[in-house]
Amino acid sequence: MSIEINNESEMTVDEARVLRLATFALDQMRIHPAADLGFQFVGEDVMEKLHIDWMDEPGPTDVLSFPMDELRPGTEAELSAPGLLGDIVICPSVAAAQAQEAGHEYMDEVLLLATHGILHLLGFDHAEEFERLEMFTIQDQILEAFYKIEAA
Repeated sequence: MSIEINNESEMTVDEARVLRLATFALDQMRIHPAADLGFQFVGEDVMEKLHIDWMDEPGPTDVLSFPMDELRPGTEAELSAPGLLGDIVICPSVAAAQAQEAGHEYMDEVLLLATHGILHLLGFDHAEEFERLEMFTIQDQILEAFYKIEAA
């Protein structure tokens, strides 16, 4: 599995931890080892431009996902197809503000956003309540399992 991480923001990101989380999440979703994933960490100005260009919404957002080959999760019997999963863009300064508001650590918010972005790349959405319930349940399960492994 190829996971590329590029931090263009002015904030520190624990890239090794993001890599471990992404690898774990993709394994949990049974993604083929020949799949490729990219992360970009950007400043608010870049994120705001992307948010306007792609979502037609003003202001910077926390995470945007750009799927490529529309890969879907694999099953116990068969991994997903190989291919380009896509790119996830995260704005660390927005993540930091959200973490402070939620009362948890900055990197916990970054990991949550990374997981959220991966699920979007895999076709999950939260526009409808039933979709939201499914996506957020999977997101919570991945993060909970990841934190247990980290703590061991």
